[in-house]
Amino acid sequence: MGTWSSYSRCARTRLTAAKPPPSPAAIARRQRRAKFEEQVTLEGFDFKASTKIPAAVIRDLATLNWLHEGSSVILYGPVGVGKTHVAQSLGQLVIRAGYDVRFIKASRALAHLSGGHADGSWNKRLAELARPAVLILDDWAMRELKATQADDLYELVSERAVARKPLILTSNRAPKDWYPLFPNKVVGESLLDRLINNSYQVFMDGPSYRPNKRPGRPASSVDTDKPQR
Repeated sequence: MGTWSSYSRCARTRLTAAKPPPSPAAIARRQRRAKFEEQVTLEGFDFKASTKIPAAVIRDLATLNWLHEGSSVILYGPVGVGKTHVAQSLGQLVIRAGYDVRFIKASRALAHLSGGHADGSWNKRLAELARPAVLILDDWAMRELKATQADDLYELVSERAVARKPLILTSNRAPKDWYPLFPNKVVGESLLDRLINNSYQVFMDGPSYRPNKRPGRPASSVDTDKPQR
C-alpha cells in the first residue's frame, strides 16, 4: 500500500506543473477555510476494517485525476463505513496540491442557501459555495427535498458544472435512489443526470468503521476494481 506521502507526491506531480506547490502557511490557511470536521488522512484510514472497502479505487482517486478532469466523486454505502473520512482525506490532498476546498453537511448547505432567500443574500451565498475548487457535501440525499431546496441544489450544481469544479458527495443511498427525493422530476433528472454522468462512483460496504478508529488498531489495505464512471 502507498503512504500518505506517496499519494501527496503523485498528486502534486500531476497537478502542479503549471501551479507551484503551496507553502506550509498557505496549506494551513486553506485547511482552516475548508472547515473540516477532522484533520484526517488516507494513511490513517483502516482499510482492513472490511474486505469490501475498495482500497485500490481510493488510491486511484488519491492521484486527483478527477480534479484535473473536472469530474465529481460520489462515495456511497451504509452508515459508518468511513465515507466522510475518505472525503476529507481527498480534500486534504486537494489542498496540498494548491487548491481551495470547502467541507459542509448537505443539510447545512441547503439551510445556508435558504437563508439567502429571506435576507436577499442568496446570490452571495451561492457564490460562496461555488467558489472553492472542490466542495464536499457530506450526508447528501438524506431525505426528500422541498421544491425550493431542489431549485437551490440545481443552481449550485449547475454553477459548479459550468466552471468544471468538482463535488465530493457522501451518501447512504445509491445514486439511482436519489431521483425520487426530488419533488419536480424534471429538475431532479436534469441535476442528477449532469452530476452522476460526470462522476466517479465508489461503493463502500462493510460493517461500521467507527469502532475501528479507536487507538491501537493497525491499518492495511485490500485491492479491488477501478471506480465506476
